[in-house]
Amino acid sequence: MRHAKVIKRQTPPDSIYGNVMVVKLINNIMKDGKKSTAEKRVYNAFDLIKQKEQDPMQIFERALQNVGPKIEVKARRIGGANFQVPTEVRHDRRMALALRWIIEAARKRSNKEYHSFEEKLAAEFMAASNNEGEAIRKRDITLKQAEANKAFAHFRW
Repeated sequence: MRHAKVIKRQTPPDSIYGNVMVVKLINNIMKDGKKSTAEKRVYNAFDLIKQKEQDPMQIFERALQNVGPKIEVKARRIGGANFQVPTEVRHDRRMALALRWIIEAARKRSNKEYHSFEEKLAAEFMAASNNEGEAIRKRDITLKQAEANKAFAHFRW
């Protein structure tokens, strides 16, 4: 064995909801190390969901479950040709992709109907929990790619 096994760092849960995924969401939203600003934005988005008479944690969990892809394609080089090989997605990667896609979709939302990032994020969570929105579209594209390349599934390691 060449290298020591890398120990995965444990993320502590957040102070308000006691959820590890909320901390990961905050860390993904954070820009230039401004964690308190990112925290404010996330908690304000959750407050907006709460104002609509819904449980923000339930919406958040459901959105992550809906957006996270179960299968994706990975490029493999075999005999001088590149193949898109469909592979199953590990749980931690699935959650990371879901967070990334939701944040990306929220940032892309138009400024005409929403005035702040908090509103966009809340709207994206609500949409994703109902299997709608840009993040869900991204998941569907990934699934279609995997489906189209099913013929190369035997190249999996």
